This record gives sequence, C-alpha cells and structure tokens, in this order.
Amino acid sequence: MHTFRIFILLTGFVLGGCASSHHNPKDPFEPFNRGVYQFNDTVDKAVFKPIAQGYSTVMPGPGKTMVSNFFSNLDDVLVTLNDVLQFKFVQAFSDGTRFWVNSTLGLFGLINVADRLEKHNEDFGQTLGYWGIDSGPYLVLPILGPSSIRDGIGLIPDTKASLITHVRHMPTRNQLILAEGISYRAGVLDQEKVLDTAAIDRYTFIRDAYLQHRRSLVYDGDPPHEKFEDEDDGSATGKTSADDGIKSSQPAVAKAGPVDTPVIVASAGSVSHQQPAVYRIWLTQREGIR
Repeated sequence: MHTFRIFILLTGFVLGGCASSHHNPKDPFEPFNRGVYQFNDTVDKAVFKPIAQGYSTVMPGPGKTMVSNFFSNLDDVLVTLNDVLQFKFVQAFSDGTRFWVNSTLGLFGLINVADRLEKHNEDFGQTLGYWGIDSGPYLVLPILGPSSIRDGIGLIPDTKASLITHVRHMPTRNQLILAEGISYRAGVLDQEKVLDTAAIDRYTFIRDAYLQHRRSLVYDGDPPHEKFEDEDDGSATGKTSADDGIKSSQPAVAKAGPVDTPVIVASAGSVSHQQPAVYRIWLTQREGIR
C-alpha cells in the first residue's frame, strides 16, 4: 500500500513541476493541484459523502463515539513514536500512557478512559519540520487531499508504522481502513456548511488554512514571527505571512485534512472541539494516512 502512496506523491511532483503558476510561492503546482482538488471533490460528493451521511443516520451517537475513540487510540501509537523522535519525552510518556490505559481499561480504546490526559498531534511530517526540514511546495494528493512535499513523504513512515497496516488479514485491514474513513468523514458533515459560507474560493481557503495549521503544529502552536517581503523592519507589529504564518496565540490542536476529499485513513475523534468550526473542517481532512 505504501508503494502506491509513493507513486501518487511522485506523480504529483513530476506533473506539478510542469505548472507555471506563481500566484503563491508556496503553491507553484497550482494548476495541477486544482485539477486534483476537483477530482477529489467529485469523488467525495459521489461516493464518500453519501456513505458518511448514511452512516451518520444509522449509527447511534454512542456507537459513533466508540468508533471514533477506537481509531483515535490507534493513532496514539504514531503520536508517541514521533514524540520520541522529537525528543519530547514527557509528552511521549503522556501519550503512551493514554494508549495503554485506553487499550486496557477502555476496552481496546472504545472508551476514552484517559480523557484527562491531553490528546496530542504528532506525525513524521511534523518531525521533519521539527528538525528543520522546510515544508516545500503545497501538493494536493489524489484521495488523500492537502499535503506538501515534506508531509507527503512523511506519510510513508507513518503508514509503515500504523497498527492497521500491520493487520495481515487483508479483508480485515481494508474494512478497518474503510471504517476509519467513514467515521472521519461523518464527523465533519455539519461543519462543512460553515466552510461553504466562509470561503469565496474553497481551494485557496483550504490551502492557506492547511499551510498555516501545519506550521503551527511544527512549532507547537507558537511559530516565529514572519514579515511580508515589502514590510519595513519598524512596521512589523504582529503581522504574519498569509500563506505560511499563523498568530502565535493559536494553540496547537489535535489532528487532522479539507473537505475537498474525505481522508480515508485519518485518526477519528482527534480534532479539538475547542477550535472554531471553520478550523475543525480542514483539520479533520488532512492527516491522512496514519
């Protein structure tokens, strides 16, 4: 499976390299990205969204919560591994404890017994950013949605380390992947309406929100100040770049990926409900493959 992801990542890089749009320095592949975005949106409206709506209608509220908790608990394994790679040992202990408690006392994660321990968001893309690797150009991946060169590469080790990937029985593994994607997509059905009213250009809105959010996560919610290119040294009071910055007051939030496509393997139930609804929409679409 990870070989296929490598293929679509390289395909996006090669085809995107032919693009000539320079409207945003972080999005040099914009024509290609918009085409993939339209494809993802079409697939979502035709397949994933109707399935998610049916699931949301049929599944009782407590059942949806338990499914979400189960996949969120599996995600804590990846979070803990990336905590260690970033030398965040105290956080790693907390996240590892969450997984152990919920996997045992919480009946394989169905019940979030360790809810008093903060749910963190770490992945290998963030780990690369933590050690100084730039995000590179924005890239929309088929089905997987918004990403970047760095984060797309980061999907490979995350997928390799995922507990679901290590399920040897293929039908069971595929059912888990499908169940996680449906649960995740169903979780943003109501919030999607906010995105429809908030964004004039959905593609631009999702791109800028994604880049800002990922930068915030790399710096644990406190990214350094960045000035505009034409900004004088004495006039840089509180300004940040629109495509790569975010206010330092924005806390780091739990995971996520955008409404242009459902994320087939995301970590359900991990989005912070303390965030504004518009943020939660694109947060719940990105963090694709775990």
